[in-house]
Amino acid sequence: MKSALMLYIKGAAMGAADVVPGVSGGTIAFITGIYDELLRSIGAIPGAALLLLRGRVRDAWRAANANFLLILLGGILTSVLSLAKLISYLLEAHPILIWSFFFGLILVSVHLIGKEIQRWDLQRIVALILGIAFAYLITVAAPVQWSSSGLSLFFAGAIAICAMILPGISGSFILVLLGLYPVVLAAVKSLDIGVLAVFAAGCLVGLLSFARVLSWMLDRWRDLTLSFLTGLMLGSLNKVWPWKETLTWRTNSQGEQIPLLERNISPDSFASLTGQDPQLLLAVLMALAGIVLVLGLEWFAGRRQPMAQNL
Repeated sequence: MKSALMLYIKGAAMGAADVVPGVSGGTIAFITGIYDELLRSIGAIPGAALLLLRGRVRDAWRAANANFLLILLGGILTSVLSLAKLISYLLEAHPILIWSFFFGLILVSVHLIGKEIQRWDLQRIVALILGIAFAYLITVAAPVQWSSSGLSLFFAGAIAICAMILPGISGSFILVLLGLYPVVLAAVKSLDIGVLAVFAAGCLVGLLSFARVLSWMLDRWRDLTLSFLTGLMLGSLNKVWPWKETLTWRTNSQGEQIPLLERNISPDSFASLTGQDPQLLLAVLMALAGIVLVLGLEWFAGRRQPMAQNL
């Protein structure tokens, strides 16, 4: 029961991260020691489904590591459904403090992932640089506006879920780039089953295909893959920098003005340009709180012992 509760809490932490554009649930999975187990379990689902069709229910359950997946999914869904409104409010009311918290969280996560790389050489450094460049280019990309049709929602779900399980790349931010984040978040808040079902179907297809590829890469080229993932997280820090200047705005489907293009600025420049308090001391404290939280999660992870062994 204790192991199941800890796994549920880790799922809830992943769900909370996934709601925020710029923060990845995959980061939480990695620092809590369940990332490899998660990828293997997801990748085993198609084989387990075949066993289930043959009537081998117990073998199918075991093959899919269903206890692990269901407990984790329960935590994720609980967090997404309960925190969507709260996180939306906090991002609007206290953006500097929230982004500072996640900046500290991702920064220390870079260290934790990077230290798992056995040795550094030219190939690993190149992979690191490519990861940084890829994540940075995504964070500075100008948003587009996909339609909210069923087909668009399906493909958006497939793309976003791939990003969601990558440390450093936020599925929510991908939805922002596609112009569908408000649509999906509104559906979560109002429990619009039609929209959520189409989006979830896309997520399922993307998840089952991408998890197997990523798991295979970690098994075959672990250090190179970890180097690239570390770069992704470093590059994503550009997105979560707390002080920004809005360069252009756009009007969303609700008629509200929201930032379109932004650039990072210093706290002093933020105060000069906006006339607002940069809240530097509180921001530093929130970043430290993120660092402490991650280190605490790593400690609770029991030095990355696979949770499935106890379930």
